[in-house]
Amino acid sequence: MPDKKNFDRDSISNTLLVAIGLSLVCSVIVSSAAIVLKPVQEKNEEEFRQQIILDVAGLMQPGGNTEELFAAIEPRMVDLESGEYTEEVDAATFDALLAAGDPQLGIAIPSDKDIAGIGRRAKYAAVYIVRDGAKIDQVILPVYGKGLWSTMLGYLSLAPDGNTIKGLRFYAHAETPGLGDQIDKEPWRAQWAGKLVYDGGDEPQIRVIKGVVPAAAPDARYMIDGLSGATLTANGVTGLVQYWTGPHGFGPYLKKFRQTETS
Repeated sequence: MPDKKNFDRDSISNTLLVAIGLSLVCSVIVSSAAIVLKPVQEKNEEEFRQQIILDVAGLMQPGGNTEELFAAIEPRMVDLESGEYTEEVDAATFDALLAAGDPQLGIAIPSDKDIAGIGRRAKYAAVYIVRDGAKIDQVILPVYGKGLWSTMLGYLSLAPDGNTIKGLRFYAHAETPGLGDQIDKEPWRAQWAGKLVYDGGDEPQIRVIKGVVPAAAPDARYMIDGLSGATLTANGVTGLVQYWTGPHGFGPYLKKFRQTETS
C-alpha cells in the first residue's frame, strides 16, 4: 500500500487558507449585519433629529413619544432662490446634504458668499413650522457649516417676526472636547434666545465675538459670547448662521415670512 500522505496543519499554505476563510466568513457576517441594521440606524438617526427639533422648539417632554410630539410640527419645503414654498420635493424623504452634490438638485456656492465653508448647497431646504392654534409660533431652519474639525449641523428657531432667535441647537459635530464642544452646553446655548438676526436690512448681523458681550454695547442684541480656546469653532458658528439667514440661504424666504407674519 502507498504511504498515507500526512496533513500538515501548521503549514504556511494551510494557515493562509484558514485565515482567508475566516476573513470571508467575518466579512459576510459584518456585511449582513450592516444591511439588516441599516433601517434601524436610519430610524434612530431620524428620531434623534426630530428630538433636536422638538428641543429647540421647546416642545420636547421627558419620556414623551417623539413621533407623537413631532406630529404637531409642520414640515414645508422651500425653494431657496425664490423663497417660496414648493411641492417639487417631499420634505419627509429629502436629504439636503445628498442633494447638494446632485447636479440637478444642488448648486455651487460662489466663494465670496460661502462663509459657511460648505462649497455646495441644495436648491431646496426644509423648514419646520410650529403653530400656537392658528397662528405661527416659530419657524425652525436647518443650518450647517464648517467648524475647526467637522461640519456642524443644527437647527435655528426664529420667532414669527423672522428675526428674533428662540434657540440654536446642534445635533452633529466633532469639535474639540472641552473647548469647541461648548456649543452643546446649555449656558452658551441659552444666550441665543432673544438675540436678533437683522438690524433692519437683509444682511444678518448676529455673530459670536471674542470674549464677553459688553452689557452696554449698542449692538449687544446681535452678539454672542465667544468660546474660550475655540475661536475657529466660534467663527464657524457665525459663518453658518449668517450664511443660512443671508441672501444666499434662507434670506429670501425669511423676507417673505416677515412680511407675511407681521402684516
